[in-house]
Amino acid sequence: MSAKNKMNRFLFMPDSFKGTLSSQQVCDTLTKAALKIIPDCKCKSIYVADSGEGTVDSFLSALNGEKHYVKVKGPYMETMRTYYGLINDGDTAIIEVASCAGLDIVKNHKNPMLTTTFGVGEQLLDAAEQGVKRIIIGLGGSCTNDGGCGAAAAVGIKFLNKEGVSFIPTGGTLKDICKIDTSGLDNKLKNIEILAMCDVDNPLCGKNGAAYIFGPQKGADLTTVYELDRGLMHLSNIIWHDLGFKVASIKGAAAAGGMGAGMLTFFNAQLKRGIEIVLDTVNFEEEIKDIDIIFTGEGKIDIQSLRGKVVLGIAKRAMRYKKPVIAIVGQSEDSTVSEVFKQGVTAIFPINRRAEDLSISQYISVDNLRYTAENIFRLIKTMQSQSHN
Repeated sequence: MSAKNKMNRFLFMPDSFKGTLSSQQVCDTLTKAALKIIPDCKCKSIYVADSGEGTVDSFLSALNGEKHYVKVKGPYMETMRTYYGLINDGDTAIIEVASCAGLDIVKNHKNPMLTTTFGVGEQLLDAAEQGVKRIIIGLGGSCTNDGGCGAAAAVGIKFLNKEGVSFIPTGGTLKDICKIDTSGLDNKLKNIEILAMCDVDNPLCGKNGAAYIFGPQKGADLTTVYELDRGLMHLSNIIWHDLGFKVASIKGAAAAGGMGAGMLTFFNAQLKRGIEIVLDTVNFEEEIKDIDIIFTGEGKIDIQSLRGKVVLGIAKRAMRYKKPVIAIVGQSEDSTVSEVFKQGVTAIFPINRRAEDLSISQYISVDNLRYTAENIFRLIKTMQSQSHN
C-alpha cells in the first residue's frame, strides 16, 4: 500500500459524553491512542457542542476565533461577567443562552418562575454593536421558562400589563402580558442574520411543551409546571393577536424554556439543528476531503440520535462523500442500531467493558475510551500491513 493510500488520516468530531467526558476530552484521548498505535498518522480534532454549554468554545477552537467579554444580567438580574465568541474576522458572533441564563449558574437555586433571559438579549445587542453580520445562538442548558421575553425586553421590545405599564416578564409573570409592542426593537439588530441552534422538536405548550418536558429539570414541581405552561400558552395567544405569528405548535419552539418561539417571533431567527449549523460553519465538506476515516460519538445511541443529533448529522454528510464513519459511544440501543447504519454510520463501538451502572462506569470512562480506541487503531494498522503485503 502506497503512502498515498494508507488509511492514516483521521478526523475526530465527537459530541460530549454527557456527565462524563467533554468533546475535547474525547478528541484528546482518541488522538493519543491513534499516535500510540500508528505513530505516522495525521489527526485533526473539531470539538462539538450542539447548542448548550461549550458551544462558544467549540467554535473558537475550530475556527481560531476570540472571546469577547461583557457584563450582563444573570438569571436573577444580578450583574455578571461572561463572554461570547467572535469568528470569521468578527463577522459572526457565537452566543450561548447558558452563559448567562444557564442551569450551571443557578445550581441549587432553580426557579423558572423567576429566572430571565435578559442577559442573552444584552449579548445580542452588544454583538450587533460590534458590527457582526451574523449571530449563532445556542439554546441548550437554560434555567429559564420566559419564552425569550427577557431577551426581547433587553433589546427594546415592550411588554405591557393591564395598566399599560412596561415590565420584564419571567416564567411566572407571562400571564400578565396584555400587549406586546415591538416598535422599540433596536435598529442595530434588524439586518443581522440570526441562527438559533435547536436540538429539540417539542412545541411551545402542552404535555410535550417546554414546561412539562423541561420544567422539572429546572426546579419546577407539578403545580409550577402547570402555571408555566399556562403562561406560555397565554404568551402564544398574545403573540398571535398582536404580531400575527402562530408559535404554539412549531417544532423547536420549546427550546430554552420557550426561547425557540421567542427567537422566531422577536428576532426573526431561523431555528436549525445545532449540528447542521456546526457543519456549515466549520466547512465540513472541505475538512473531510483528505480524511480517510471520521470518528464521532456520544454518550448513547438511542432514539434521540435519530432526530438529527451529532452522530447522524455527521454520518449523513460523510455518506455523500463515501467517507467511513466510526461511532464510539458509551452505550447503544439495539432497536436503533440498524437505522443508524442506514444513515451513514459504518460501525459502532460501545466503550464499556463491563456491565456496570453509569454511576460507576463514569469514573473510568477515559480508560474505557482509550482501551476501545487502541483496539480500533490496532485493527486499522493490521489491515494496512496486510494490504501492503
